[in-house]
Amino acid sequence: MRRFNAKHSEFMDVKSQQNQESKNSQGLQAQLDSRHIQLIAIGGAIGTGLFMGSGKTIALSGSSILLTYMIIGFFLFFLMRALGELLLSNSEYNSFADFASEYLGHWTGFFIGWSYWLSWVIACIGDVVIVGGYIQFWFPHLPIWIPAFSCLFGLVFLNMLSVKLFGELEFWFAIIKIIAILALIATGCWMVITGYVSPSGVHASVHHLFNGDVFFPHGASGFLAGFQIAIFSFIGIELVGVTAKEAKNPEKTLPKAINSIPLRILFFYVLSIACIIMVSSWYQISATQSPFVQLFTLAGLPAAAAIINFVVLTSALSSANSGVFSTSRMVFGLAHKKSAPRPLKKLSNSNIPMRGLVLSGACMVIGALLLFLVPSVMTLFTLLSTLAAILLLFIWTIILLSYLVYRKKRPELHQASVYKMPLGRFMSYACLAFFAFILIILWFKEDTRIGLMIAPVWFIWLIFAYRYREKINQWVCKFYA
Repeated sequence: MRRFNAKHSEFMDVKSQQNQESKNSQGLQAQLDSRHIQLIAIGGAIGTGLFMGSGKTIALSGSSILLTYMIIGFFLFFLMRALGELLLSNSEYNSFADFASEYLGHWTGFFIGWSYWLSWVIACIGDVVIVGGYIQFWFPHLPIWIPAFSCLFGLVFLNMLSVKLFGELEFWFAIIKIIAILALIATGCWMVITGYVSPSGVHASVHHLFNGDVFFPHGASGFLAGFQIAIFSFIGIELVGVTAKEAKNPEKTLPKAINSIPLRILFFYVLSIACIIMVSSWYQISATQSPFVQLFTLAGLPAAAAIINFVVLTSALSSANSGVFSTSRMVFGLAHKKSAPRPLKKLSNSNIPMRGLVLSGACMVIGALLLFLVPSVMTLFTLLSTLAAILLLFIWTIILLSYLVYRKKRPELHQASVYKMPLGRFMSYACLAFFAFILIILWFKEDTRIGLMIAPVWFIWLIFAYRYREKINQWVCKFYA
C-alpha cells in the first residue's frame, strides 16, 4: 500500500497529459462505494455455476476438481491484473472495449464490446430460466415462463431507477451467497470433526479427498471435462472492470477488489467443494442435484432443500442483475466509440443509459422465448452457458492482446503505473495458451461441441455489422427522430 501511494502522484502526472472527459450530465456518475465494488467482485467470483454445476464437475473429475478450480483461478487472477493495469492507465476508459479499440484497432473494440454484450445477454437468459425452474420448487404447477419473464422485467425496471440501487442489490445478493457458503463450510467441518455417519453409512472424513481412485475417477478425460463447467463458474469475474467508471476512487477500490481474487477462489470454491466431498464422498454425489442440498440434508436439517433452493435462486438473480447492468453500460461505451448507433449514448435524467438498457432487455426477452422451443431447463441452460463461456474466452483473449500491445506502444504508462501486472508479458502468453487449451477441450465433449459450432455465426454477423455500421446507424437515428 505504501508503494501504491508513493507512485500515485507520478501516475497522475502521466494521466493528466491525456484528454479528460468532461463531467457533465452526459457522463456516467461515480455512485458505487467501496463496499459495492468489493461485493460485486465477490459476487462475480461466485457464479451460478458453483451452485448449479458443482455436482456434475465432482461427478466427472472427483476430488481433482479442486485442482481444476485452482488452475483456472491462477490464470484468471493474472488476467484481472492485466485488466486492472489497463483500466487505471487512462481515466477515460469506460470498459475494456475502449482500450481494445485504442491498442488493437477500432474493429477490435467493436467485436469485443458486442461479444461481451451478447455473452451477458445469453448468461442472463440462462439465469432467468434457472430462476423459473427453482420457483417451481414451491409452485410445481406454475408454468416456468411466468417466473422467468417476471424476473427479467423486474430486474430491467430496477436497473432503470439508479446505479446505486444496482450496487445495493448486488451487495445483498452477494451477502446471501457468502452466508450460504460459510454455513456449508461450518457444517461440513463440524461433521468431519465429529465423525458424522450419514444414513447411507458414509463416514465424514478428510480421507475422502485422497482415498483410492477419487482424485481421477474417470482418468484424464474426466479431469479435462471438468474445465468446461468450472470455467463457466467464473463468468462475471471481469464485471468489476465494467463498474470502474462508476466507482468512487477506482485507484484504490479496483486494486483491492482484484488482489483479493485468489483468497476468494480458495475459500469459496476450493474449501466449500472440499467440505462437500469430505462429507458426502465422491461416490455419493449426484451429477443432477446440488451437492449443497445433499450436504445439508445429510446434516439432518429439515428445511435444507428450501434453504438452498432460495440461495441458488438469489445466486441466479444476482447473475441476471449483473447481466442487465453490464449490457447497458457496454452499449453506452460502444456508442461513444461510434461502435453502436449514436442515439444509444443518450442518458436519462438520472444518468442511466436507458436506451441501451431497453435494447438489452428486449433481446433478453426474445431469447427467453426459447423456453417455448426447448422446455427442458437443463438442456437450455447447458447450451446457453457453453455459448457464454466461449464468448468470454474470446473477450479475455482480446484483453491480454491489448495488454501486450500497451506494453509495447506505451512503455511510459507502464513504468508510471501504480498497479503493474506481475510477470506481465510472460503470464499474458501463458494465459493465452491456457485459453486455447480450454477451447480444444470444448471440442471433444459432445454437449459443448454444439456451442462451439454455433459461435462462429455470431462473428460472421459482426463482420457484416461492422462493415455496414454507418447504414445501421442512419436507420436507428431515423427511428429515434
